[in-house]
Amino acid sequence: MDPATRQQFLSDYARIREAEGRGSQDPSYYRALPDRDLTGNNAEQWRIRAHSYRYFERKILAPLEKQAQRALDILDLGAGNGWMSYRLTERGQRPVALDIFCDAMDGLGALRHYPQAIRGVAAEFDSIPFRDASFDLAIYNSSFHYSSDYRATLREVRRCLRPDGLLVIMDTPLYRRRDHGEWMRQERQAYFKKTYGFRSDALGSVEFLDQESLAGLSQDLNLDLTCRQPWYGWRWAMRPWKARIAGRRPPSRFVILTGRFRER
Repeated sequence: MDPATRQQFLSDYARIREAEGRGSQDPSYYRALPDRDLTGNNAEQWRIRAHSYRYFERKILAPLEKQAQRALDILDLGAGNGWMSYRLTERGQRPVALDIFCDAMDGLGALRHYPQAIRGVAAEFDSIPFRDASFDLAIYNSSFHYSSDYRATLREVRRCLRPDGLLVIMDTPLYRRRDHGEWMRQERQAYFKKTYGFRSDALGSVEFLDQESLAGLSQDLNLDLTCRQPWYGWRWAMRPWKARIAGRRPPSRFVILTGRFRER
């Protein structure tokens, strides 16, 4: 990534996250995530994250642990403040928290708040500083949509996964049609421009997935993908109907994608 582009993104991102009230001086805030947002600033978002994580924990991680009968080497991509790596460490796993944001409140600098030492690495998705076949599991932790080139990003994580390694993409917005995702991106960037004075598009992030792009990625990269749908409650389930009645664009779905790369 061009250094100027990287710095612009980090500056914009830090400003937005601070305005949203992310982080706390209290270590208990970080240790309560994702189940509780002790600040109350982003409680609804954390409610969704908690449902996603607990589904992942029960339906995906637990069977892997049972099968492996050993600690798993896990790459937590877009780890943010490290809450998921903390949860994985509590389960006896060996996570690495990777992010380009090192802020003390909302980035890798917050790792200091956890009782266990968590390994944090400042790096980009498309240039992961680990040897080939280093990880059993790679999780994009509400972060895959920050990629500007999904194919390049997935090729790099494929390099880092062991032959039977599992890929997980969590909490990235998914649309049935690409134009619905583009509509969302335009709305989001217009909101940032009005609220903060910039569009928050320095990285050129894709910002969403759609069904057609998923099919293309699967075919091009020999990737077998499974789409899993956690239950987020009736209020969340009614969003598409409310949007249709109001004449708004269809909302995104949040799913958990799991996948394995076939031999190349």
